Amino acid sequence: MERWRGLEDVPGGWGRSVVTIGSYDGVHRGHQLIIGRAVERARELGIPSVVVTFDPHPSEVVRPGSHPPLLAAHHRRAELMAELGVDALLILPFTTEFSELSAGDFVRTVLVEALGAKVVVEGPNFRFGHKAAGDVEYLSALGLKYDYEVEVVDLFVTGEAGGGLPFSSTLTRRLIAEGDVAGAMEILGRPHRVEGVVVRGAQRGRALGYPTANVETLPHSAIPADGVYAGWLVVEGEVMPAAISVGTNPTFDGTARTVEAYAIDRVGLDLYGLHVAVDFLAFLRGQEKFDSVDALLERMADDVKRARELLESAEA
Repeated sequence: MERWRGLEDVPGGWGRSVVTIGSYDGVHRGHQLIIGRAVERARELGIPSVVVTFDPHPSEVVRPGSHPPLLAAHHRRAELMAELGVDALLILPFTTEFSELSAGDFVRTVLVEALGAKVVVEGPNFRFGHKAAGDVEYLSALGLKYDYEVEVVDLFVTGEAGGGLPFSSTLTRRLIAEGDVAGAMEILGRPHRVEGVVVRGAQRGRALGYPTANVETLPHSAIPADGVYAGWLVVEGEVMPAAISVGTNPTFDGTARTVEAYAIDRVGLDLYGLHVAVDFLAFLRGQEKFDSVDALLERMADDVKRARELLESAEA
């Protein structure tokens, strides 16, 4: 998959393409259906498929300080899109100047002049241009002028965890914030992932016999609610079953919120300085403050046992 940053990176004479536009944070199941349809149409027409997205998130520019928690880093989104068969990813730097581009000018400069759109695939609630003035009806009307077709992919509905609501990044963020990583997984189509570099912490886990990778998470990451989870620690492509703690370590009067993963039954791992990923499968319990280290150790042993059982079942 080709990756371009800014319109100036798009090769000259690119030709026609099938395009879809959106923040696509998380590339959840709804996004996958829209992007997948764009790829399908591109294959039918024998032309490339292009996803257009933005950096930073538009809300951070339009309403500074309102950046939503991110469900996936840009490089992770690119990996997921490549797996869906996308031919090219165009990341547009979202600046104040860009935010003032009218819907009509956006279509002309991005879709028509840069990408030669033949088909544009979107969800029904797609909005674009200055003050989100453009919608799919306006997009379709401009298609008559610029010789492209607009295809709108129907809304999709979540299962029980999502309350029968349409797939959305907002709903996914809410479930993660509540600790419902299983519900979030239902929407994402995979476990929620948090990434970052392993840094040195207080090293209490090592002293207690449960050495953990203390992950310094990427800015704006969507971090699950405080508690203990079953999941996986992913290091340089190796996937290791893990018991994961999110919180402030109240037994030791901690104040900093951390994400720590214990790779179950692994000994002698040296992960400091490595970029790792933590995938969340299931919530085990909330954060607790224990009266003694012995009480904490007893509960940790139970956490690891339950995590091991859940992960073995998930992998069976």
